[in-house]
Amino acid sequence: MTSPQKIIEIALDDAPPAASAIFDHVDIELPRLSECALLLDIDGTLLDMAPTPREVWVPPDLATNMGKLLQRTNGAMALVSGRSVNDIDLIFAPMQFPAVGGHGAEMRLGRDVESVAAGAPPMDKELKRRLAAIAKLSPGILLEDKGYSLALHYRLAPHAEKAIYDAVSAIRADLPNAPIEVLPGKFVCEIKPAGFTKATGVIELMTHEPFKGRRPIFLGDDVTDESVFAIMPGMNGLAFSVGRHAQGVAGHFAEPRDVRAWLGRLLIDDAKVA
Repeated sequence: MTSPQKIIEIALDDAPPAASAIFDHVDIELPRLSECALLLDIDGTLLDMAPTPREVWVPPDLATNMGKLLQRTNGAMALVSGRSVNDIDLIFAPMQFPAVGGHGAEMRLGRDVESVAAGAPPMDKELKRRLAAIAKLSPGILLEDKGYSLALHYRLAPHAEKAIYDAVSAIRADLPNAPIEVLPGKFVCEIKPAGFTKATGVIELMTHEPFKGRRPIFLGDDVTDESVFAIMPGMNGLAFSVGRHAQGVAGHFAEPRDVRAWLGRLLIDDAKVA
């Protein structure tokens, strides 16, 4: 077996001093990229947040490094997102990556492979119509139909947060048997089918090649990523949060640019021991 790479100190020689992770345990070791499954959230983790979901930007060096990481992991690198797989492809075009999309509602195991639904039922059309009408509460509320879920973004209308959640609560009270759950996020309220989370998607992903049998390493930033943080210890995995120190993680990064720099360093360090 190849020896693991230590990541006790990863301040980058060729990057700003902030490009480092803060680790809670001094004995953390990272397996070779060929032995791990690298699982990455997108918004707020890999990419900086933007005023609207369509305005996120993929730095060229990140796209290049992600392609290299996919090769070094032999295909065991996946994006884990609330976005649909189709939306993920649009952001990273022309590249395609393995992905868990829609908070676990859909999955794609490899490049140039069709995404498959993970059994999540489509949201009732009348329910979706009622939820969509909430966007009319204030200018600046942006409606995003993700297929399996509906998201109300209010980064451009932060004053509308309470009104949005109150309206969603009223609809849920009117339809107590509707199998849905509400996911609060960074300036977004998302409504999705119950029973599917990023964690359920990751658990399913890890039963398939090339992810099966590898040590998962997950990076995420938001409340919706906490379900994956929680399952990492039971999978002998490691979790790292971004922008905050979440409970149960092995360490955290200050912001997405630090994550991007760290990924670049992983490639450098992995090449040294190859």
